[in-house]
Amino acid sequence: MKTINVGIIGAGYRGVNTLAERIVDVSEETGLRVTRLCDTRSDRLEECQAYLSHLFSERGIDTDICTTEDADALICDDAVDLVMVTTPQCAHLGPAVTALESGKRVYCDKPIAHTLDDAIAILEAERRTENPMILGFTRRYEAPWRKAYELVQDGTIGDLHMMQVRDIIPFHTYFHRWHRRRAWSGDAINDKSSHHMDVFNWFAGCPAEQISGVGGRRVFVEKADAPERCLECHLECPWRVNPTRGLVKSQEELSLTGDSWMNATEEYDRVDNCVYLPGADILDHASFQIRYESGLIASLWVSFFGPKADDQETFELIGTKGRIILTRHTGILGIVTDYGASHEVIDCKKDNFGSSHFGADLELVRELKTFYDGSPPLVSASNGLEAARLIEAGLRSIDNGGELIKMSDIPTVQ
Repeated sequence: MKTINVGIIGAGYRGVNTLAERIVDVSEETGLRVTRLCDTRSDRLEECQAYLSHLFSERGIDTDICTTEDADALICDDAVDLVMVTTPQCAHLGPAVTALESGKRVYCDKPIAHTLDDAIAILEAERRTENPMILGFTRRYEAPWRKAYELVQDGTIGDLHMMQVRDIIPFHTYFHRWHRRRAWSGDAINDKSSHHMDVFNWFAGCPAEQISGVGGRRVFVEKADAPERCLECHLECPWRVNPTRGLVKSQEELSLTGDSWMNATEEYDRVDNCVYLPGADILDHASFQIRYESGLIASLWVSFFGPKADDQETFELIGTKGRIILTRHTGILGIVTDYGASHEVIDCKKDNFGSSHFGADLELVRELKTFYDGSPPLVSASNGLEAARLIEAGLRSIDNGGELIKMSDIPTVQ
């Protein structure tokens, strides 16, 4: 099997503690090997180099992982076949465009960018270079969402008319990390709900026509006397997180490995900023209503101060003759068809359901192999731009008191 050498730009939780680990997990199956790492923090690079080398060695695979703080140098390195951009989204544009221009295969994590202007620039670069890019909207790689899409396409619930995502999640981590400023993340709504906008677009199969939204920040409101970070604070607090030398515990807890997290001094680099630390300008809850050109309507209800629960994220689809309810954290589809006469439950969990993003990241890595071999991207830069346009319009609506925004007024790439 051909070895595919991967260079990762952005050695944070997503790049190393999730995707690189999954590359190791299926390395014998795919031939993918992490050979280059890039980050702006030399101490983080040193930790990740040692960590990934150890994981590969446990599988009997010898690797020579080199590090650099220069993204262009990684992209131009002849030892790199596939470039993965997993930086915070405010830093996607430069390496994404350079990688596309290099002619190498390119993966960009979601969302495609923190601003619509950057998203447009990335798609324009993809078209100019005629070098397709693959994106990481994880729900497109998760078995329950794929099964639900298959059922809708097969007409199980008749014609699709309504969709609703309910996302009430314990993601206070958005206020601990770089996501806390729109200048870095484009808002937590961009980071998380770009997934949901992409799902709506995927199932609708046609362009969105209009969107309105309301939202704000009610729980994670800044306090003038807030400590800088959890590491310095001794108060009892339900939102406390700690950098730790231990293993990652779960998707929600996001305990991170390595001294680099403890030693970080800048707000942008720390993973334990106090949730009340002044400077955050993102939302902690929102609700959106979307209408598509077909007449289909979609609703998104999201909160980042929700409790842990099996039903913290659900997706409901209403058709002419039935309904599907997808419960993400259990992998279950509840199906009512034949105008209520038939009820069925489908368990979509696979053996890898306990892996990151309920097995989606393993499927994503497998898809990277087929993408490298010449298959079209499962999720494209165009998909990324359309999600970004809905996020831009939705936030514009919220910022203007719930104004109805026509998608024809939102810039795009023709």
